[in-house]
Amino acid sequence: MKLDSMYQDVILDHYKNPHGRGLRDGDAEVHHVNPTCGDEITLRVRYEGDRIADVSYEGQGCSISQASASVLNELLVGKELAEARRIQETFLELMQSKGQLTPDDAMEDVLEDAVAFAGVSKYPARVKCALLSWMAWKDATAQALDDSAAKERTP
Repeated sequence: MKLDSMYQDVILDHYKNPHGRGLRDGDAEVHHVNPTCGDEITLRVRYEGDRIADVSYEGQGCSISQASASVLNELLVGKELAEARRIQETFLELMQSKGQLTPDDAMEDVLEDAVAFAGVSKYPARVKCALLSWMAWKDATAQALDDSAAKERTP
């Protein structure tokens, strides 16, 4: 089986069998829209200390944006914040590579199913689709951490 075909299968599987779909309680919620194509996502994140307890979402759009949200859930739930940020940064690096970065074993170990989006990086309009949920997670995390810091400061 060709690698591109296998990657397409991974994306299609996450699209058809999404992980984390359905909004649940969270510490923060954000709504992001890709104005280029109309994809959208509402994402909630819940923390237990520095560990991501849950990432849930509702969205609509292409298979790339929806599969990427599923992969994000699978990769980040249960991780410490520092590790989740490292995963997010690695995914961003892959997506911004314009198809010039071929994932090596180390990158595959970090990204797991997210390496399936390597081919997407060749298409700038599709990169925004793949990054939609990741940018939403980043914003929701910032909101959740700001809220928890504010609560700690309140007498």
